[in-house]
Amino acid sequence: MDEKLFRKAMSKFATGITVITIDDEDEVQGMTVNAFMSISLNPKLIAVSIGEDVSLYDKILKNKQFGLNILSDQQKDLSLIFSRQKEQEEAIPFDRLDNNPVIKESLASLSCYIRDMKKAGDHTILIAEVSDIKIKEGNPLLYFNSNYNYLI
Repeated sequence: MDEKLFRKAMSKFATGITVITIDDEDEVQGMTVNAFMSISLNPKLIAVSIGEDVSLYDKILKNKQFGLNILSDQQKDLSLIFSRQKEQEEAIPFDRLDNNPVIKESLASLSCYIRDMKKAGDHTILIAEVSDIKIKEGNPLLYFNSNYNYLI
């Protein structure tokens, strides 16, 4: 099967956009992730899929914790910055949530601690327990058919 065909088929599934944030020495680092899901209410567990070739892969595994930020429709630029598609022009506002950096004004921010990992092809699925949550009202940043904010 052709890789382009597979990518095109996967683009037909609408997803929200999240950014994982970590402390890296004295600096906050992050990456855009759309492979995210809730997996359990008790305990409160989420899963994210991280490509093993991304620059933050080893740092996320070393930290064993991260912030997960569900972006609003007003935060498209942050998605582009954290996916290295746009240069950062001004400081990004961060908060702290249970000792993890999170992006201010996200629809939801979660403080997560890695509990398990499962290799899956060229990715690793991180299963993390959520220790704290902060939410606000708004609309999500959606990704569908390889475009942002596609109205369904």
